[in-house]
Amino acid sequence: MKQSIWVAFGYAIAAMAGGVFYREFTKFFGYTGTTSLAVVHLHLFVMGAVMFLLIALFNSKLQLNQTKLWVPFLIVYNIGLPFMVIMFLVKGIMQVLGHDGGAMLSGISGTSHIIFGAAIVLFFIMLLQAVGKQKFQNNSTT
Repeated sequence: MKQSIWVAFGYAIAAMAGGVFYREFTKFFGYTGTTSLAVVHLHLFVMGAVMFLLIALFNSKLQLNQTKLWVPFLIVYNIGLPFMVIMFLVKGIMQVLGHDGGAMLSGISGTSHIIFGAAIVLFFIMLLQAVGKQKFQNNSTT
């Protein structure tokens, strides 16, 4: 549980840094349009900090860290989310500077979303397994 709280804290700090970067970078270049930089703060805060606080709560009740999918989930999630955020940053910086990323950037961004989506699927499978295991243990003790 403590590990999840520290990961949440790290994502919260990254979210704040992402928000400051978005504000200062666009202000420096006088950019007033829409940019992918605007979603960096929100994604890091919600999908990083809030999600890992929820994971800590689930873990305290369901012992998610005892499941076989715990380590694969952590690896895939903590690769997918930063990769996705980095692609938001790259695309946003290019938008502010007036460049088009083209199909290659879209493809790489899509890959980051696929990895993150796989992590979400792993999370729900892990959660369902933990709930099933807890239900089985509760039924066997009564």
